[in-house]
Amino acid sequence: MSAFLSRRSAVFLAQVGLLSTAAWSFIGCGSEDLLEGPLGADQPLAASEPIAEAPAGLDANFASREVLRGLSFPVRIVWGPDDYLWLTERVGKRIVRVRPSDGQKTTAVTISEAYQSGGQDGVLGLALHPDLLQGKGTDYVYVSYTYDADTGSAVNRRTKIRRYTYDPTTQTLGSPQDVITGLPGSDDHNSARLLFGPDQKLYYTVGDQGNNQFNRKCLPVGAQDLPTAAEVAAQDWSTYAGKILRLNLDGSIPSDNPVIAGTRSHVYSYGHRNPQGLTFRGSALYASEHGPKSDDELNLIQPGKNYGWPHVAGYKDSQAYTYDNWSASSPAPCAQLAWNDYTPPSSVPRQQESAWDHPDFTAPLLTLYTVPNGYNFRDPACGGTDYICWPTIAPSALHHYTAESGIPEWEDSLLMPTLKKGAVYRVKLDEAGKAADAEPTVHFQTTNRYRDLALSPDGRTVYVITDTQGNTSGPTGGATTALSNPGAILEFTYTGPN
Repeated sequence: MSAFLSRRSAVFLAQVGLLSTAAWSFIGCGSEDLLEGPLGADQPLAASEPIAEAPAGLDANFASREVLRGLSFPVRIVWGPDDYLWLTERVGKRIVRVRPSDGQKTTAVTISEAYQSGGQDGVLGLALHPDLLQGKGTDYVYVSYTYDADTGSAVNRRTKIRRYTYDPTTQTLGSPQDVITGLPGSDDHNSARLLFGPDQKLYYTVGDQGNNQFNRKCLPVGAQDLPTAAEVAAQDWSTYAGKILRLNLDGSIPSDNPVIAGTRSHVYSYGHRNPQGLTFRGSALYASEHGPKSDDELNLIQPGKNYGWPHVAGYKDSQAYTYDNWSASSPAPCAQLAWNDYTPPSSVPRQQESAWDHPDFTAPLLTLYTVPNGYNFRDPACGGTDYICWPTIAPSALHHYTAESGIPEWEDSLLMPTLKKGAVYRVKLDEAGKAADAEPTVHFQTTNRYRDLALSPDGRTVYVITDTQGNTSGPTGGATTALSNPGAILEFTYTGPN
């Protein structure tokens, strides 16, 4: 895809509602990810009828239904070897198991010590050991969550990865063992995708913590900061924000991790903003990442490489983005400034993407979407909730659909559920896996916020979890907080030819 928004891309954006007709007639510039909506209490909701917006058009070969609702901000969903869906509930502080046939839900563990403040913290990532329930003595389940590391009245939010052992008799998780503690934690941009690699390592994404924006505007972005040997020896992981990590299963540093700036650490790649999606295609690792007001990214992750944030968003083209470093404001200190998402005060240093250079910078495979300078981000169609109409999709997860699975048209594609539009974007890869074959195809669009998805073993059913609250736009565009299926699992089953 071109670094500039082609007419073809503009037409595509207009068709899926990311550009209004008025907006794409005078295409100009953009950059920012979708914020979480207001958080509510963990209140169960009644089960609904079949999904209101039934798939149509290219999704006509799918039957759809709502499995259940009432989940407390689900974050991660995984198909388990017991044929149950395993989920984390961020606000509910639980790992739950759901039987997909009838929506029966049981709690495997409640993590009461998880810290949840009303932001994007709580119980987050989830990974099942590949040998779970295989009789090998490794019935392990890994989870990440934020916790308060301060013993006093102040809050010192950190993140840990913990391992539990599953007891199939009681259907509960116990014997907790911390894998790693003291990772960066925030109420924003935790990312928190936890994944088993084919190399039997754990991969984990840590976002930039939401620094340099909103109420965290005076905190510098640390995505370019790298750990020193002394920090690694002291188990000080404070520089791990904006990174993808690679860990041994006991939390130690793999001996074949890349040496970056003279130090080997858990850091596998860096320069990331909010990489909420992570998946493997064979041995190749891919990540999806929230952009600012434009340029959500699909990245092929290579060890030791630098993906540019905060100096670059998307391609290094000086289009639609400047790095406005609020923490370095002078002479007026940042604390005296009012946040402005469009035009910062003159005291805030601004840097064009082209003014920054790094030998390890790696451009994305695809951006969603790059727009030129002058783009109008204040689209009246969103009624003041401007970010819903920005040319981003807010990719919340990433999954590889293999060639052996059961939907022929989807062979060798990457699936990205999105918080905007309530849709799954499908990106077809070329044979080498190093480029997108075509513009993304949009599936299962409803008035929801899609947080993650899981696939049935035969590849013919897609399970999507939705946020319990928040802003989104439906198939007709605009902005709304009236979600069709809040805190739900939606099921889309392929009914086409085998």
